[in-house]
Amino acid sequence: MRADELAFSRGRLEEFAGEVFASLRRADQRVKGRLYLRGLLLNGRRKSMQPMAGRLGVDHQQLQQFMTSSTWPVGTVRAGLARRAVGVVRPQVWVVDDTGFPKDGVSSPGVARQYSGTLGKVGNCQIGVSVHAASDTASCPLSWRLFLPQSWDSPEAADRRAHCRIPEDEHHRPKWQLALDMLDELAALGLRPAVLVADTGYGANADFRHGLEDRGLAYALQVKGEMTAHAETAEPYEPPYGGLGPRPLPRYRTRPVSLREHVLAAGRDRTVAVTWRKGSKAAMSARFVFLRVRLAGRRPKPAPDGVIPLRWLIAQWPEGENEPVKYWISNLPADLPARDLVRLAKLRWRIEHDYRELKTTLGLDHFEGRSFTGWHRHVTLVTAAHLFLTEQRSRPKAPARPWPSFKWTVR
Repeated sequence: MRADELAFSRGRLEEFAGEVFASLRRADQRVKGRLYLRGLLLNGRRKSMQPMAGRLGVDHQQLQQFMTSSTWPVGTVRAGLARRAVGVVRPQVWVVDDTGFPKDGVSSPGVARQYSGTLGKVGNCQIGVSVHAASDTASCPLSWRLFLPQSWDSPEAADRRAHCRIPEDEHHRPKWQLALDMLDELAALGLRPAVLVADTGYGANADFRHGLEDRGLAYALQVKGEMTAHAETAEPYEPPYGGLGPRPLPRYRTRPVSLREHVLAAGRDRTVAVTWRKGSKAAMSARFVFLRVRLAGRRPKPAPDGVIPLRWLIAQWPEGENEPVKYWISNLPADLPARDLVRLAKLRWRIEHDYRELKTTLGLDHFEGRSFTGWHRHVTLVTAAHLFLTEQRSRPKAPARPWPSFKWTVR
């Protein structure tokens, strides 16, 4: 925002900051929180502490102390923001994703040579895992976790951990586990998604899918065509019992085949034209195949009678292509209309707007501190700035078209 725009919105910003930082016990912490928020919102090429302090006309050590050594609880602020964001966005889905923070050197917490979708390759970076609330018209992050690679648990990393003040109980956990941890934390606040969506990095992970099912959560997850499944009509059989030892578990006689093979066997004649939303220039439409399958893989999760539950297989098969280009699996109800299945699965697109604004406008990846806690504070306050802008945009001159209200039960 330009200085004049920020001045025009100052009353609303002061009210917003007062509510966001109300949980901070000390008045000086609340003042510095408002100051940091203003620094993030003001136009500027860099949103690290020194450039922000220069634009605000204050000593950068005020901001540095607030972010790295002050005692304010970031979790409390994050919880308040999550509750507020859900009320503003009125999400139809939550999105799990991660993003890269390119870095020079090896001193920043969690930095390592690792694959980053942001870079599109292996590079020296940090990875932040996030959960977002999203609808067709708005989205906002709800929580963040910094991913710690396994190298940060090694004895050789002890000095770096101490320098970054990484808590002793913080160790390497897979990204999918960090996502489940955040979902549990949000559930403890009384917040649960209607549907959770994610890309193949999470959808292809059986442990993540089982974690969602164990929590009773509905999902629509992008996967790869190589994932295997049994056909809808496949049934388990119980091998004969020889009388010694435990009874053998029921199993499927048929060999599971890839999702791609299931769709190709169904054929192009099974494709259905679906329009799922209005784009900036035209309606978003494509052709899809919808099948019911029983997921196999290395860790299927059958019922006690050996039956693997049915799941939706959604495959996008554009005209002119020899095979589908995208696949999703979902445990949404069997009677949900095709348009709603696609619309929900495709809503992950919305958070690309988040990342663009969070990074380009608000400086999500500009934090130069070396503190583990400081990183989480920075991304939380960037989230606060993003939520403030989202709230300002949520006051349209004409009401936005409402979504239908969905309710479903995960079985």
